Amino acid sequence: MTSMENRSEVSEFILLGLTDVPELQVPLFIMFTLIYLITLVGNLGIIGLISWDPHLHTPMYFFLSNLSLVDFGYSSAVTPKVMAGLLPGDKTISYKACATQLFFFANFGVAESFLLACMAYDRHAAVCKPLHYTTTMTSTVCAFLVSGVHICSLLASSIGIGTIFSLSFCSSNVVHHFFCDVAPLLVLSCSDTHNTELLFYIIGLLTVFSPFLVVFTSYLLIFITILKIHSAEGRQKAFSTCTSHLTAVSIFYGTIIFMYFQPSSNHSMDSDKIASVFYTMVIPMLNPLVYSLRNKDVKNAFRKALRGPELQLDHLFS
Repeated sequence: MTSMENRSEVSEFILLGLTDVPELQVPLFIMFTLIYLITLVGNLGIIGLISWDPHLHTPMYFFLSNLSLVDFGYSSAVTPKVMAGLLPGDKTISYKACATQLFFFANFGVAESFLLACMAYDRHAAVCKPLHYTTTMTSTVCAFLVSGVHICSLLASSIGIGTIFSLSFCSSNVVHHFFCDVAPLLVLSCSDTHNTELLFYIIGLLTVFSPFLVVFTSYLLIFITILKIHSAEGRQKAFSTCTSHLTAVSIFYGTIIFMYFQPSSNHSMDSDKIASVFYTMVIPMLNPLVYSLRNKDVKNAFRKALRGPELQLDHLFS
């Protein structure tokens, strides 16, 4: 029997979702709807604000607008289907839709990892070599880095998803998760998954640990530079430019490493689902809040945007 014939035996998957307790489904649906709306408004708002305010046309905010775009896609790849799964009779997902969902989820997840590394490099250039910052982080360099991010994420997700969906799924089609993720799909396969698991570990090393190493090295050099600053005010000012990004980095990499790089013997489907809710829905919602609440430039731009209509009305009626 060929691989294609084996795959044709499973034309759809059944997503078990987060819970089968009827009393929890409506509250969870409402909660995820609110989270998704906040995510959309927050990330699209950040993109619009950065595009609107010329003062935010800098490398740091260029990367932030791309991060917000990725978070928007990252959440949209998973959350709507999770919400639909909480409604009666909508727990199935077709084979192609499952592959598409996993492709976009992996693509945006890898892009976020690389973007956080680019932002760490940008903060390193700003703090450690401030006199050369404008010549180091030119618009050409920033465009090159972001293009590289999307090319690498596209390649990594294409290779990974192409490999996992070349496996045979010829027995159960019940996915013990609320979306199509790598681990629960590998459990369903009746093929030998050893090489596939090895490939995903290699992809993980390249797309998670390599960017994390860039982030770690950048911040190590940043902290060394900050410690050399004599005035407390100078140290505080230098560190304040990094706090938002450092918070986002800690949340993202901490959750991903916990989820995907612990021994398989330690995996629990229930704990995996909780962690998955956090990094697929909560992190994309938190990032714009972290960057807006802890960033004076973004808050000032937001105030200016709110005052804009008021000033126009005052001008019309004056």
